[in-house]
Amino acid sequence: MPHDAKSAHRRVVVVAPMPPEKSAYALARYSRSPDSITDSLAWVKDHSAARFLDSFYFQYGHASIADLGHCIFCFEGISELAAIEIEDEQLWDGQAKSSRYQDFSKGSVIVPDELRGSPLEGVYAAAAADQLRAYLELHAALIEPLREANPKPEGMKAGAYRRTIEARAFDVARYLLFAGISTNIGQVTSIRTLEKQMRKLGVSDYGEVRSLAEEMHEACAAPPACGLEADGAVEPLAPTLAKYADPDTSQLRARERVAAWASQNFNPGSYATPRDVDLVQPGDALDESAASWLYAVTDHPFRVILDAVSGWSAARKMEVLDTALEGRHSRDELMQPFRSGYRYVFDVVCDIGAYRDMHRHRRCQQIRQAFTDRLGCERPELLDEAGVGEIFDRALAAAAEARAAIRAASEPASHYLLPFAARCRSLFKMDFAEAEYIIRVRSGVKGHISYRRIAWEMRERILEAEPDLGRLLHATPPWVQDALTR
Repeated sequence: MPHDAKSAHRRVVVVAPMPPEKSAYALARYSRSPDSITDSLAWVKDHSAARFLDSFYFQYGHASIADLGHCIFCFEGISELAAIEIEDEQLWDGQAKSSRYQDFSKGSVIVPDELRGSPLEGVYAAAAADQLRAYLELHAALIEPLREANPKPEGMKAGAYRRTIEARAFDVARYLLFAGISTNIGQVTSIRTLEKQMRKLGVSDYGEVRSLAEEMHEACAAPPACGLEADGAVEPLAPTLAKYADPDTSQLRARERVAAWASQNFNPGSYATPRDVDLVQPGDALDESAASWLYAVTDHPFRVILDAVSGWSAARKMEVLDTALEGRHSRDELMQPFRSGYRYVFDVVCDIGAYRDMHRHRRCQQIRQAFTDRLGCERPELLDEAGVGEIFDRALAAAAEARAAIRAASEPASHYLLPFAARCRSLFKMDFAEAEYIIRVRSGVKGHISYRRIAWEMRERILEAEPDLGRLLHATPPWVQDALTR
C-alpha cells in the first residue's frame, strides 16, 4: 500500500520536557508495552513514577531506566577545585566559565570549609587577595608588549583587536589564578549519571564538595528553582533519587584500602622520571589494572609502576585487585582503575589550567593523582620576553608560603591556593580515534599554548611507537602561532 503522508499515523512524535523521573517512567513503560507514547504519557499521569523507580531501578537494578530522564543543574559560586570534581563524569555534558576570555578577579574567592572560623581563614583570604592583585597586574603589564608584537591588521576592527589582545593576556595571567577562585557550571545529565555524581561527591576529600552533594539532594527533593515552567511547578524534580543517592562509602573505602596496601607493600625505588607526556602501551590487562590502582593512590609515574608490577606473580597482582574489591556488592560497577584494555595510555604532567581543558575529553578514561605542589609550576615564556617575570615569580612565592602554613592544619584546604601554573599528573586512556581527535583539535592555533604542546607531544609519542599509523595524525606544531586568531 502506498504511503499517504496526510492520513498515515505520525512516525515522529516530539515529547515536551517533563520531570526526569516521569519521563524515565514513561519511556520505560513505552518500551515494555504495545501502547503509543501518547497512551504511555497518559498512564504516567495517573500512576506513581516513584513506586516504579523504587521497584525497577533501585530494587531490581534496571539501571538503564534512569538514562531516560534528564535534568539541568547549575552550580554558581563554586571553586575551580569543586568544578573539577563535578565534571569528573564520563557521561557528562556541560559548560564552565572560561578562564581564557574573562576577568576572574570580578568573581569571589571560595573559602575552604576546613578553614572557616579558624585563624588560618585570614591567612587564606590575604593570600588569595594578593594573588588576584598579581593576576590583574600581570594582565595589565602584558597588554602593551602583546600589541607591539602583534600589530592590528588593516582589516581587523578595533574592538575585535582589543578583545583578542586581552584574551591573549589572560592566557598568561590565568597561570596565577588558583583553585579557590569562584566559577559557574551548567550541566545536563541523565538522572542515572546524577545519582553516580552525587554519591561520588558525597565522599570527596573537600568539605565544599561534600556540602554541594547535600545541596544536590535537596534540589532533587524540591521543585525546579527557575526556568520557563518553574513559576507554576509544584512537583519535586527527582524525589526518588533524593531518597537513595547516599554517599558512596564503598568507593572511598576501596581507595583507602589500596592506599594502605601500597604504603606497606609498594616501593619502586629510585627511577628516572619519564617525559611529561609519556605513552605507555600495557600488554596485559591484569598488569594494567593493578598498576592503575596503584597510580590512583600514589604519586609515581605510570610507566614506573607498570614496570614494577609486570615483574610480580599473578597472586600478588590479584592481591591489589582483591583489596580494592573487598566487600563489593554484586550490582556495583567496577571502579575507574579497572577500566583497562586501551592501547594508548598517556601519563601527562601539565599545569592545572591545561588539565582543566584536557579534562573535558569524555571519550577516554581518566585517573588523576592527588593535587600537589611537589611537581613545580609552569612558567610561560612570554613573561621574560615581555619583561614581567618578576610579578609572576613574586606571586607564586607568596602563595607557596601561605600554602605551607595552611597545609600544617589541612592538606585539602591548602589545595585551594594552588595556582593554575601548578603541575599535576593524570592518566588518559583512549583508542586511536580519540587520540586523533584530541591531537587534531587541541593542537590548533586557537588553543592555549600549554595544551597545544600536550597534543603535539601525544602525536610525537604515537609516531615513535607506530610510525605508519602515526602518519594519519594531523597536528599543528606549537611553534606555529597566530596570536590574533581566536
